[in-house]
Amino acid sequence: MRINTAFDSGNIDVIEANSSDNIRLTIRKDHQSDFYQWFHYKLFAEVGEEHVMIIENAGKSAYPDGWKDYQALASYDRDTWFRVPTEYDGEKLTIRHTPEQESVYYAYFVPYSYERHLDLIQQAQQSVDCYHELLGETIDGRELNLLIIGEPSEEKNTIWVTARQHPGESMAEWLMEGLLGRLLDDEDGVARKLLDENVFYVVPNMNPDGSVRGHLRTNAVGTNLNREWAEPSLEKSPEVFYVLKRMQETGVDMFLDVHGDEALPYNFVAGCEGIPSYDERHKHLEETFKNALLAATPEFQDEFGYEKDEPGKANMTVACSAVGERFKCLSYTLEMPFKDNADLPDEDFGWSSTRCQRLGEDVLTAILAVSPILRKV
Repeated sequence: MRINTAFDSGNIDVIEANSSDNIRLTIRKDHQSDFYQWFHYKLFAEVGEEHVMIIENAGKSAYPDGWKDYQALASYDRDTWFRVPTEYDGEKLTIRHTPEQESVYYAYFVPYSYERHLDLIQQAQQSVDCYHELLGETIDGRELNLLIIGEPSEEKNTIWVTARQHPGESMAEWLMEGLLGRLLDDEDGVARKLLDENVFYVVPNMNPDGSVRGHLRTNAVGTNLNREWAEPSLEKSPEVFYVLKRMQETGVDMFLDVHGDEALPYNFVAGCEGIPSYDERHKHLEETFKNALLAATPEFQDEFGYEKDEPGKANMTVACSAVGERFKCLSYTLEMPFKDNADLPDEDFGWSSTRCQRLGEDVLTAILAVSPILRKV
């Protein structure tokens, strides 16, 4: 029996692994940070024997409520990921699984590898509608990739979509894969209509360093990128610095920042009601988008979500608020669950990479509904 994490986004430390019924583990903290929750490891196991894996520091993780009713994911081929029995007692997370093959991977959510990210970028740039721009390099020297989809012009809306500021929220890039697949399909009517009237600026992974390092929430030097939008720096947050600089050059008519939420088993959006410039126009844009997404898919709901900020009380270091205020535009955070969608539960797979992709496709339907009024006063 052996546990390995020497691969892209691997994260776990072994305390003891002498017997299959008492494998004791801890999750490593993000580098230069106290955040931790993401895990991803490979087990070389005894086939047909139950393995009991106990993550001992789960109760002190970044979001301990995220473990309640949570089921870990496992995969034999790193393609199909299924849920396995998982229990949380308030301190320790216990995963129980009887492997059917010699080795099996376990993860907090379906991983989205850096290699797959690079493939996504290269595949997108094959489209005549897509231009690939290098915004800059991260602290670890990785590319920060921007995809410009559609022909820019002053008459068109400028729509920015970013994902994975928090690297452990891998569902965000799965959604991006679905969104890009539909947007670049020249036989899809929604995509064609969108590109007639809009140009998209898409950053599929805002935090490639944290993704590869197996971080939950921060970049290579422990910076939470979604608290850097007031004053980003090349030293601490070059990812936000480069994106915001490019936004200032293009302008923004709509911004969607894609995330995952540890605790809430729903898909929902969070707006920027607390920014100083929030008004009835802003509210109308938000409602139009939400209603269109509600009509497009039963995977989305608007009953459960975050509490709305009081007027003038928004955190202006957060992307949604900072961009909404700076550009006076429709600005939303889209959240997906690590667990399952409680409205449409799936016992075997929970909220999955495939469902993320489908939601990405449906998001374009909602953008199509709101795009004609983005610039109306």
